[in-house]
Amino acid sequence: QRVLRLAEMCRRLETEEEKVLPFYPSSLAEGEQQDVQRVLEEMPVEPLAQAMRDYVGLEQFWQRFNKAKLEEQALERERVALSRKNGRLRELLRQYLAGISVSQEVLGQPNPL
Repeated sequence: QRVLRLAEMCRRLETEEEKVLPFYPSSLAEGEQQDVQRVLEEMPVEPLAQAMRDYVGLEQFWQRFNKAKLEEQALERERVALSRKNGRLRELLRQYLAGISVSQEVLGQPNPL
């Protein structure tokens, strides 16, 4: 009961696009989809299968949650890569500025000029 209420609450928070469009296109053939639907409609006999049936309503929530986590990881990797690139660019800029300026510190170090 609580799971169904939670699934309904999540459904109300979905955008119109999320409600209309399927989350993932199915890679199953038409016959396979019919087999899956038939199996889902059968009442399970094992206790674990019966318990899992109660949580079917949250499947879309977990798909979206996992997609968001994957996007978060991808963005973190991109942030790290951009941070490294930023460090390299800063170092090149520092070297360039040191090369075009004249000071005692610069004259004491190897210089591209």
